[in-house]
Amino acid sequence: MATYVVLCSFTDQGIRSVKDTTKRSDAVREQARKMGLETKSIYWTVGKYDVVATFDAPDDASMTALCLWLGGQGNVRTQTLRAFSKDEMSAVLAKLS
Repeated sequence: MATYVVLCSFTDQGIRSVKDTTKRSDAVREQARKMGLETKSIYWTVGKYDVVATFDAPDDASMTALCLWLGGQGNVRTQTLRAFSKDEMSAVLAKLS
């Protein structure tokens, strides 16, 4: 499974209904599970991004599908980053030789 970090910013709709944000996170966890992803964490943050979440997904297509679903709900815009563990990065670096 690959790890992804998703940076979320509230849309106008999302901030108007911000009181429901924790309920919406439950729906995200459930949708991720249905799509074969594991939600590792969801944090509400202060700064440029309003929510930061991490997921384990079997492939890029699965992660993309979840982000498209999430964006389609209209409450957040997302930016997704593929994250590498130390062991995964070591394997990447080994290819440089």
